[in-house]
Amino acid sequence: MSKTRVLPVIMAGGSGTRLWPLSRSGFPKQFLVLSGNSSLFQQAVTRLQGLGDEHIEVAAPLVVGNEEHRFLVLDQLRELKIEPGAVLLEPMGRNTAPAVTLAALQAQEDGGDPVLVVTPADQTVTDAAAFTTALRSAVAMAADGAIAILGITPDRPETGYGYIRADGPKVARFVEKPDLATATGYLAEGGYYWNAGMFVLKASVWLAALEHFRPDIAAACRTAWASRTQDDSKDGHFVRPSKADFARVPSESVDYAVMEQCPGVFDIRMQPLAAGWNDLGAWEAVWQVAEKDTDGNASVGDAIVSDSRNTLVHATSRLVGVVGLQDVVVVETPDAVLVASRERSQDVKNIVNHLGREQRGEQALHRKVHRPWGWYDSLDNGPRHQVKRILVKPGASLSLQMHHHRAEHWIVVSGTAEVTNGDKVIMLTENQSTYIPLGQTHRLRNPGKMPLEIIEVQSGSYLGEDDIVRFEDTYGRVPAK
Repeated sequence: MSKTRVLPVIMAGGSGTRLWPLSRSGFPKQFLVLSGNSSLFQQAVTRLQGLGDEHIEVAAPLVVGNEEHRFLVLDQLRELKIEPGAVLLEPMGRNTAPAVTLAALQAQEDGGDPVLVVTPADQTVTDAAAFTTALRSAVAMAADGAIAILGITPDRPETGYGYIRADGPKVARFVEKPDLATATGYLAEGGYYWNAGMFVLKASVWLAALEHFRPDIAAACRTAWASRTQDDSKDGHFVRPSKADFARVPSESVDYAVMEQCPGVFDIRMQPLAAGWNDLGAWEAVWQVAEKDTDGNASVGDAIVSDSRNTLVHATSRLVGVVGLQDVVVVETPDAVLVASRERSQDVKNIVNHLGREQRGEQALHRKVHRPWGWYDSLDNGPRHQVKRILVKPGASLSLQMHHHRAEHWIVVSGTAEVTNGDKVIMLTENQSTYIPLGQTHRLRNPGKMPLEIIEVQSGSYLGEDDIVRFEDTYGRVPAK
């Protein structure tokens, strides 16, 4: 008997605004460690790798994300020692229906008609064995041609999720997020489940359903896919649909485009899931899954909690002390602090929207910014100076570049630096330094096997990150001529 070929599809887009200031658009929640010892993205990948058995063959995962996060995806997969089958990079967000369509087209491009196991990258599950058992049942449904959707067995009248009404294994209908009275009635009546946004179906079944309900999305996605570009290099298998064509794809969710219209038209079934699932959509949810003391307090990092109840404290860079708080969230990062009522944690998005309107950097980036070659941490800045701590991975290099408005001084803290400074190439080791004049073409590379760490002191009339003219770049960041 041949095995069912399963293709894990990890939906790694999204910005996680409700978990600000830890989650930011440049480093969103799916790449954060919020529960356990690995990121939510890594947990999603690992859970699906465990599906394989004598009946199921699991292919290399397919990740759908955006251009800005492509190296975060690769770095976190490499920590797991997993190579992706492909990383599909959306030029801009068009919600989940187009994202799944790209995945289905890629699956058919690779040959055959695999069962797609589609899951968001920003959820957590505490009972891995129960999750695997439920998902294997869903795979069996999908192998027979059905659409299988996972429904979470509710343990409270939750108003933040949509619900699935099921008659046995058959999905009767989908319902929108209810008010508290309606949600309470759902629990009392039974047969209602939370919609977790995880579903299982063959690539051909998804494309057929989309063609039936939303032929406009299907046609636009096929057009963008036909003019895609592929980048097969040491940095990964990136697939990019045409930006101009993808911009014309209607933005729609999987649920609105297909799932909610399937009952009575397509064979859509629900597989119940009781595995300690949580989508960690806000700080309230993080508190729910965290380990707590006898007073219901949860803390991460260097935190002292005194005479407080049911409070979450998350410290990342310094000591945080709280006294006499109840049902409060306190989150500290090097450049921002959030204090909020737990029950109002969904409204953190209002702070993020305010930062966006004012074009504040705290909306998008942390003080420590990750790059494909490593990271930099802005230690100090003023009107005409900035000090950065920079780490370059072994074998990695920054782009060959120049600046119109600033000069730079580099001091090696540890490791070995190969420095291109104009027409000269020099080697620097610990405690050695060099000066890069304004307008000088330069490059920093780590030729060694250990991380390179330097302190960079910038001085000049303008110190913004957009004052970079790139001439050569390993990571494809030089604009096309």
